[in-house]
Amino acid sequence: MNEKYKILSNFIKDMSSETPDVESYLFTKDNISKYELDIDISSNPLKNKLIEVNTCLKFQDKTKQEKKSYFEVIYTSVVRIEDGVKEKKDLQKIVLCDVPTEIYTELEKILLNLLSDSGYPGVKFDKKVDFTKLFKEKFN
Repeated sequence: MNEKYKILSNFIKDMSSETPDVESYLFTKDNISKYELDIDISSNPLKNKLIEVNTCLKFQDKTKQEKKSYFEVIYTSVVRIEDGVKEKKDLQKIVLCDVPTEIYTELEKILLNLLSDSGYPGVKFDKKVDFTKLFKEKFN
């Protein structure tokens, strides 16, 4: 267990799979290997040292192609920050690095299941996300 924070609960806040028509489905099926995974993390302070951390995964075609699909999952973690955490940088690391690292395996599984259930089985993400590296690049 981490001494700086505790994840009290996780839940899917929003989930979206958008394939507008058959042509888009067929085009996406043939081109899904070109889709890119984006991650966005936001947070909202709550009462009693609680923080809502929203980790959003988007899987999309970033080209100008009209016939395409779009997939998104927002996974929310309710996190209690322990009394010893006073520094802003420590709080940033918890929100942007520690919590996403802890929940990512489950979040990735949810997105892969959404893709499979939407008619695109067998999609895999080759690279694992290194939140520690991303955090260091942003703040160092």
